[in-house]
Parts: sequence; structure tokens; C-alpha cells
Amino acid sequence: MPEPSLTVVALLVLAALAAGFVDAVVGGGGLVQLPALVIGLPTASPVQLLATNKLASFCGTSVSSVTYYRRVRPDPKTFLPLMALAFVGSMAGAAAAFWIPRDVFEPIILVVLVVVGLYVLFKPELGERTELRFSGHRHTAVAMVTGLAIGFYDGALGPGTGSFFVITLVGLLGYSFLEASAKARLANWATNLAALVVFVPQGVVLWGIGLLMGVANLAGGYLGARVAVARGAGFVRMFFIVVVSAFIVRIGGDVLGVWS
Repeated sequence: MPEPSLTVVALLVLAALAAGFVDAVVGGGGLVQLPALVIGLPTASPVQLLATNKLASFCGTSVSSVTYYRRVRPDPKTFLPLMALAFVGSMAGAAAAFWIPRDVFEPIILVVLVVVGLYVLFKPELGERTELRFSGHRHTAVAMVTGLAIGFYDGALGPGTGSFFVITLVGLLGYSFLEASAKARLANWATNLAALVVFVPQGVVLWGIGLLMGVANLAGGYLGARVAVARGAGFVRMFFIVVVSAFIVRIGGDVLGVWS
């Protein structure tokens, strides 16, 4: 793969910074970061893009997870089983990622962008307070199934995983948005780590780009987590929707051949 220009590298770093911030606040940073990698590194294979995205995201979720845990103190009876099954699911998904052809990669990302973008747009009131819908072992079982399913998706593709965790924890389990965000960050950290366990030995991580983006993602994640805990996520919704909309236009144009 040819070396990217300094302009491309700078834009990827900016995308990683925005992704870290968005991911820490509302989830879905991969909806910013992975499409940016697809656009900026057109000759890279899908598995290289996924692996490099995971490296950068792991840096951001590491710092945002610690910040959320220290400030929100989520219940370990839920997030530990969630993390464990998410880790297992992500490893299985990462193994499957080697079989995903490039020609189906962008259409899948486009569909995820549209679905999550519309959900965030039309559900601004979701997760205002915690009203748990399950209790006891049933609650834990639902959390574990959630972790396994979304973990597999994250290992195989990845964009929108944080949002999927938040949406499921809020919509299915009944957590408030802030509590769901804290648990989502911890689960997403586990899925990123699991995917790297598979990708790193295969030599598919683009370390130079990945580490640069990782530093930016870490900075964005730290800032986003602190802002989310202090002020909530309402103010960032429009920013998230605008960024996702821009990528829908860009990736959609590629899929439909508008830009060719």
C-alpha cells in the first residue's frame, strides 16, 4: 500500500479526534473514523482498515472507560458479564472479518450510517432516566446476549458499535443515557481489545497511522467523557448528525458511482 500524503494523515487524525469525542459522549465514533479510513486509504484491504480502526479506538475507549468508571461507578453485576461476552463475540467477529470482500464493505457501512443516524435524529428523548425492564438473572442474561451479538458485529465490522450498545442498554434494558454510555464504553473497550488479539498476530494493523490516530482518539475520548458526565449528550447530537450525514453523502456517492 502506498504511503498516504501528509494532508490525508492530518485529516485522518482530525477524524480520530472527532471520533473519540463523539464515541465517548453518544457512541458511534466508528461511524466517523472507519469511513474516514475507507476514504483516506482506498488501496488498503478491509481487514487492514478494520484492524487500524480498532487500534485507534482502543486508545480512546481506554481513557473514556476509566473516566466513566471513576465518575459514574456503573454496577459491575451488569457490566462485567456484558464485557466478558462482548470480548468473546468480538474475537469471533474479528476472525470472520478476513472473509469480508471489499465490494460489500462500503454498502454495509452506508446502511449502518443511515440506520444509526436516523435513530439518533428521531429519538432525542431516549434515556432520560433509568427504568430497568428486567431484574435478577434475567437482566444479566439479556446483557450477556447483547454483549455477544454486538461484540460479534464489532469484531467483524465495527462502525456504530458504541451507539448500538447505548441504544440497546437504554431501549431494551431501560438504563438512563449516562449509565448506558458508561457501560457501553467498558463493553466497547473489551471488544476493541478482543479484535486486536486476533488482528495483531496476523500483521494487518497499519501501526503508523493507527498510533497517530490513537493519540488523537484518546484526546477526544478523554474530553468527550468529561463533557458527557458534566453536561449530558444533548448538545452534541447535532454535531453527530451533521458528521454522519456528511459521510452518508460521501460513502453513498461512492456506492452509487456519483464521484467516479
